[in-house]
Amino acid sequence: MAVGIYFATTTGKTEDIADRLHPLLNGSNTPQDLADLQDLSPLNDLDAIICGIPTWNTGADSERSGTAWDSMLEDISKLSLTGKQVAIYGLGDSSTYTENFCDAIEELHQCFKDAGATMVGYVSKDGYTFEDSKSLIGDKFCGLPLDEDSESDMTDDRLMSWAIQLKQEIPALN
Repeated sequence: MAVGIYFATTTGKTEDIADRLHPLLNGSNTPQDLADLQDLSPLNDLDAIICGIPTWNTGADSERSGTAWDSMLEDISKLSLTGKQVAIYGLGDSSTYTENFCDAIEELHQCFKDAGATMVGYVSKDGYTFEDSKSLIGDKFCGLPLDEDSESDMTDDRLMSWAIQLKQEIPALN
């Protein structure tokens, strides 16, 4: 059973979170930068995938990460990931960009869902301060939103709680 952690970053914060999450998830592989992949074929060999994506205020309605994820969204949707579990964490700024907090989580979530993956790792919106996010599905985010700009003091607790949740939802981590 193999669990991959993939991230894409511009400032290094999304990579930092991947590095901090990895030791909390005993069954996961060493985090990999998506920019280092030639193609998405390594995803086919995994039982579960954990993805990290930032959201940037690009002014666009889609491809909001400003990273390698944006160029691979369409390719992800074309994969056959039935039977694989996918969890997503995302970074955003809840105080400056409160009206589109962590929107890129949803973009990635939808592509993996379209590919047949079972989506896990949903997080309650309780405890977050923001105006709007397209990453909300009902009362839950479709992944773990993190704010290293305005709420970095909450990141470790949120990561620990999410890691515990993922161990319950992803058998390959046990």
